[in-house]
Amino acid sequence: MALVVICGQPCSGKSKAALCLAEALKDIESKPTVRIIDETSFHLDRNQSYAEMTSEKNLRGVLRSEVDRSLSKDNIIIVDSLNSIKGYRYELWCLARAAGTRHCVLFCDVEETHCRDWNNERREKDEPSYNDRIFEDLVRRFERPDRRNRWDSPLFELWPFKDGIEKSSPAILDLVSYLTKKVDSKTKDIKILQPTIATQSARFSEANSLYEMDKATQEVTSAIVEAQSLAMGGPVTGLSLGPDLPTINISRPVGLPELRRLRKTFIKLTGQSSLSGPPPPSDADSAKRMFIDYLTREI
Repeated sequence: MALVVICGQPCSGKSKAALCLAEALKDIESKPTVRIIDETSFHLDRNQSYAEMTSEKNLRGVLRSEVDRSLSKDNIIIVDSLNSIKGYRYELWCLARAAGTRHCVLFCDVEETHCRDWNNERREKDEPSYNDRIFEDLVRRFERPDRRNRWDSPLFELWPFKDGIEKSSPAILDLVSYLTKKVDSKTKDIKILQPTIATQSARFSEANSLYEMDKATQEVTSAIVEAQSLAMGGPVTGLSLGPDLPTINISRPVGLPELRRLRKTFIKLTGQSSLSGPPPPSDADSAKRMFIDYLTREI
C-alpha cells in the first residue's frame, strides 16, 4: 500500500514520529496494516552498527532486504532509521516503484545543537544513545532530503524541537491523508509509483530463480549426505532423485563442507552466467539437473 521513509539527524525524534504515525493510522476507520522496520527489530546496537563503514553498510542491507520482503499493496511500511544517505533513499524509492506502491519521506528537521543535547540527555538517563565520535560523524555525513528529487518527494516535514511530535501534528495528519486517500481517475495529488516492465519482470524472475535454485541444490546435497550415511561412507552409485533426472554416481566420500562449498560455487557461477546469457532455471527439476551435472564434473 505504501512505503514511508523517515529521515533526520541522530536523536531528532524519528522513532517517536514513527510511533505517532503508526498510532494515527490505526485510529482511522479502514485500520490498515502498519509495520515499523528499524534497528531494534533486529536487536542491533546503534553504536556497533555505525562504528565503521562495513557494519553500517551491512545494517542498511539488512533493513533494505526486510523492506523488500515486506512491501505489498496491503500494508504500510515505515522505515525508522537515519536514512541519511540520498543514494540509499533512492534505493528504497526503487523498491517502492518495483512493488507499485505509494512512497513518501517524513523529515524530522532539528538543529544539530538540539540533537546533540537530546543525545546527551539519553546517555545520562542510560537510554539508547550514540557515543560522541559516532554522533559527530553521522551529523557530518547527513544529506538533507530535497523535494525536487523524485526519491525525496512527496516530502512531509516535522519540527520536533519547536512543535513537538504528536499523532495530531499537522504533518502527521497530512501524511495519513496522503497514505489512505482513495485514488481514482480524478485524483491528481496522490502518486502511486508504477514499475517498469524491465524492473517488474526482473524482480519476480530473479526472486523465483534464487528460491528454486537454493531449495533444489539443498535437496540434492541432503540426498547425497543421506546416501553416503547409508553406505557407511562408501561410494554412492545409481542415486536417483526423480524419473527425469540423471543418476548420481560418486566414487569417493564427499564431506558436507565440500558439498556446501560446491553448492555455493555453483549458485554463484549460475548467477554470473545469467548476466550475459540465459536466466537461471526457475523450476526445481532444471536446477537439480544442472547441479547434478556440475557435481559429476567436479567430484
